[in-house]
Amino acid sequence: MPRPPAPVSRIQIAIAVAAVLVLVITGFAWRSVDSLRSSLSTIGDLGLGGAKDGAVDILLVGTDSRTDAHGNPLSQSELESLRAGEEVASNTDTIVLVRVPNDGSSATAISIPRDAYVDVPGIGMSKINAAYGATKETERQKLVEDGESDSDAEKESTQAGREALIKSVAKLTGITVDHYAEIGLLGFVLLTDAVGGVDVCLNAAVDEPLSGAKFPAGDQTLDGSDALSFVRQRHNLPRGDLDRIVRQQVFMASLVREVLSAQTLTNPGKLNELSSAVQRSVVLDADWDIIEFATQLKDLAGGKVKFETIPVVDINAMTDYGESIVQVDPKAVRKYVAGLVGEEPTEDKSDQSTTSAVPTEMPDIDPSSVTVDVSNDSSISGLASSVGTTLDGKGFGLGEVGNNTGKSVTRSTVFANKSDSKGAQAVSVTLGGLPIETDKSLSSGTVRVVLAGDYKGPSGTSSGSGSGSSGISSAGTSPTPVEPGPAIDAGNNGPHCVN
Repeated sequence: MPRPPAPVSRIQIAIAVAAVLVLVITGFAWRSVDSLRSSLSTIGDLGLGGAKDGAVDILLVGTDSRTDAHGNPLSQSELESLRAGEEVASNTDTIVLVRVPNDGSSATAISIPRDAYVDVPGIGMSKINAAYGATKETERQKLVEDGESDSDAEKESTQAGREALIKSVAKLTGITVDHYAEIGLLGFVLLTDAVGGVDVCLNAAVDEPLSGAKFPAGDQTLDGSDALSFVRQRHNLPRGDLDRIVRQQVFMASLVREVLSAQTLTNPGKLNELSSAVQRSVVLDADWDIIEFATQLKDLAGGKVKFETIPVVDINAMTDYGESIVQVDPKAVRKYVAGLVGEEPTEDKSDQSTTSAVPTEMPDIDPSSVTVDVSNDSSISGLASSVGTTLDGKGFGLGEVGNNTGKSVTRSTVFANKSDSKGAQAVSVTLGGLPIETDKSLSSGTVRVVLAGDYKGPSGTSSGSGSGSSGISSAGTSPTPVEPGPAIDAGNNGPHCVN
């Protein structure tokens, strides 16, 4: 009796981003996109573009949505074909940055590991796959508490999650994201089946029950459902999720190869299926002129479509509160990403104060003369209460303590009606040296502290619980660095063999 298929984790959507790659960097896009444009789902106001550099940068995001791109729920048979289980979350376990040089001569899709530990605006140091989901849920709760309807709160919070992820990727890589594309679970199965299956190759037979991966060695063609198991397997792989990324890249390269083949481009039935798959599963930013972009790339050959992964400092790192992470060096990542199109890496200046110097000495002031409001603008439970207790113990007067309801911050900040306020300086020094910014709405005797996820506490250790800017250590005996491996391209005659 055959083994029932195991539920699929959200990483299975990884290969679904190939639908977007096919749309924007292949001959199919050039031939069919005009008819697609009117039926594609689009979103606006994501803060994209605005900076000129040597490439057009596209952020491809895979989500685990149980709806199609237009918000329509999937049928029961479609849900069963996904093997996705019951759990639904908003984390984005597939994050791919595509760099296309301005001359349109090539395209490089750069995978960012889902566990990469990065600075997320409004949250602080966190796994990058939480930027979308954590921001969305925090914003959704605020909106509902403020009286917004569930549907409006869902729409607005989803937008906030997308913006947070875009900013996180830009901060890590040093580039400005020009365009955004999002695809759900459904796209994976639809696109794979539309081309009649995709070829893969295994060096050895596998039988891994947790993923449902049971395949013989050698070349084989997988349909959408079997492909989910192929890209899901991470157990018994020496580099865990990084090796799973390799599987995703191999599969995407093979899929692009299938679409570029004459058997697909000259087959009206397959083109219609591809068009339907993209219409149902892809969301693009509203400012993207797909026709102009696709025309620029219409002569792009498969060999000029490559798949790579950012350099990694330690694939076995761990935070000081026991969370397993992938450690990355933003400077090394920026240098690598810039080098793909011959640029110089940009300097990240987002953590540099532009308002006032951080005070280092306690001013001569009676703490009891200062009233301090403390607001938590992070996902760290109890952070405002913890900091309030610290200030109270130092003799400051406490005002309002709770979650932030005003403008969000990207780093912990002290606000006062004057930048040279002695009260603000005293609070800053007490809390470990926070930057001071001016807020004319505050009275002279009141200071407001807004805490982001970067707050470490007076001694440099994380306050509260949850994600903070905590120390990083290796889970092994020494760090396990991973340099970018050889690029996988879509130009070979057959699939790349993997384990």
